[in-house]
Amino acid sequence: MILRVSVSLLVACIALWQLEGQRRGGEISAFAVSDTPVTRYAMPGADGPVVVVAHGFAGSRQMMQAYSLDLARAGYRVWAFDFEGHGRNRVPMSGDVTRIEGTTRLLIEQTRRVVDAAVAQEGDAGAVALLGHSMATDILIRTALEDARIGPVVAISAFSQAVTATAPDTLLLITGQWEPGLRGFARAAVAMVDPTAGEGHTVRSGSVTRRAVVAPWAEHVAVLYSRLGRAEAVAWLDAAYGRTSDVVVRATGPWMLALMAAIVALAWPLAHLLPQTAPPAPAPLTPGRFAVTVLAPGLLVPLVAVRVETAVLPVLVADYLVLHLALFGAMQLAFLWRFGRMPDRVRFVALLALLAWGLGVFGFALDRYGANFWPTPERLVIIAALSLGALPFMLADAALTRGAPLWQRLVARGGFLVSLGLAVLLDTERLFFLVMIAPVILLFFLIYGLMGRWVAARAGAMSAGAALGLILAWAIGVSFPLFSPGGGG
Repeated sequence: MILRVSVSLLVACIALWQLEGQRRGGEISAFAVSDTPVTRYAMPGADGPVVVVAHGFAGSRQMMQAYSLDLARAGYRVWAFDFEGHGRNRVPMSGDVTRIEGTTRLLIEQTRRVVDAAVAQEGDAGAVALLGHSMATDILIRTALEDARIGPVVAISAFSQAVTATAPDTLLLITGQWEPGLRGFARAAVAMVDPTAGEGHTVRSGSVTRRAVVAPWAEHVAVLYSRLGRAEAVAWLDAAYGRTSDVVVRATGPWMLALMAAIVALAWPLAHLLPQTAPPAPAPLTPGRFAVTVLAPGLLVPLVAVRVETAVLPVLVADYLVLHLALFGAMQLAFLWRFGRMPDRVRFVALLALLAWGLGVFGFALDRYGANFWPTPERLVIIAALSLGALPFMLADAALTRGAPLWQRLVARGGFLVSLGLAVLLDTERLFFLVMIAPVILLFFLIYGLMGRWVAARAGAMSAGAALGLILAWAIGVSFPLFSPGGGG
């Protein structure tokens, strides 16, 4: 155990040193433009062009900070902001998401307000650059087409029907290697200018300059940490502004993963500090009983839950998710009770310890280096509502998987994700956004599920399940966008 603790602490310290090194020497300040939270990144005395940075759907300013920090170290003055409904922005998204004149128009106007504030505060009369990811690329490209103050655009994992052969006139497209559909769009955007060009080529026609590059070994999130992508962004803006930057683009993603892994690994020895109060792990369920416990709720819950339509919570599909989680967990608990899996007692010391480590330590690191993890006051109500479903679900999961072989743990968690997928198939128009919640739940099982197993081994399944239920409600409550369909647009 001493060796494991020592190695984990060493990895954590090295990762922290590397990640803080990215921030060291710069000026990082947070403020608001009207209701929009903004973080400004710049080196002391920087007088380079202004770059406005925007995140994708369910993202936040923190997710864009690898690009923001590199651009700041290159001398640019970077303004990264949270779209309405995202991160720490307390104003919900609104409008009709199916119409350009609806939600898209409202987000364009929000982007222009940030550009207005940046130009006014920085006193910069030059062209403002825009850099964005995923959902933001369409918003930024349309902003560039409407606002003469906008210069070069960097679009990461982009898709926008507003791109033409002549606009935007200075456009870099960065796509992850494992994003085939978006790579196709980037190639098509370059081919509009030169049909013979492809990825890795810079094409020019009159005033139009365009380039598409591929970030190796990257998908839709890892592309935000790609060293090649970040280096291309700096070089693209330097070329557009006639600048030269002496910036070494350092690894960020691997160090963030190393820090998160070290925090998870340290939960194991810390769990051993808890009193050994857990009853012996029960024998695994027989294959027949296990199949009933997983398949029955997996098939029945979506058939029942999709018939219920409510719109109480101001978060997309949150009402349905609460119901699905609650029914799924309640059915599994009923089966487990019937099969003799009597619940053990909740030990509050263990529950609080897992909450403190999972939300306090892991959550703080994630919020500082990866993605927003702290709720605004409006989201506390949402987290409380989500816990009504997440608690029974995680209590059942903890009881079902304690002492179970690996294949049963995998099938149990996979069965729930398949159940969500069935709900989407039954009501795709209303529940499509459940597809985007699935990766959050998968990561939750991989990270928090492991920590929960260690706590369960010391304090019992119910202690771990109760804590994990609250953490799951928190994780979903802080990551999915607020939405008020009755707003403007």
